Amino acid sequence: MPTETHPLESFFHRAVQNSFADKVGLNDPEIVDYVAHLLCEFSDPGHLHRLKDATGHRIENIVEMLRAADPVYGTAASFDEERSVRQYIGDYAMFIAGLHLDVMESAPNYQSDRAIVDELIRLGKESYFIVSQFDLFEYEKEAPLFARLAECLDRCILGLALVRDELNERRALGSPQI
Repeated sequence: MPTETHPLESFFHRAVQNSFADKVGLNDPEIVDYVAHLLCEFSDPGHLHRLKDATGHRIENIVEMLRAADPVYGTAASFDEERSVRQYIGDYAMFIAGLHLDVMESAPNYQSDRAIVDELIRLGKESYFIVSQFDLFEYEKEAPLFARLAECLDRCILGLALVRDELNERRALGSPQI
């Protein structure tokens, strides 16, 4: 993680800690730190869709993301790039499913789109698992974190949904504190 602190880092850290540890029973400080940092990173709209194709256009669908992660049949130039894109896919899946599932659930085609959401979550778990398999050299220390994220992604998504609900409640009450 970077040493420079994002202005929202402590706010998101408290919100994630409250939700994950107190409500979901996920008391893993490393996961809490990671998810709080992820929220900071994705609070910049340019970072949510940071993957680009060969022409420089944003990649916004999961099929293209998977192609960008594949070093054999896709466009990843190396296994390091595969790892980076797979980490992004896991992060993207957690963020979208945790913070934006309510938007999807209210869409007119939600029942038919539910399979797409389930597939996004499955690919998030798979991607974090793949990242965890990069467990040598510079990736050795963080590999166990990604193994845990793969195992508990459903709980992380639930925790983020609770963070979203609490933030919405606070906004409705006009109270910024967590």
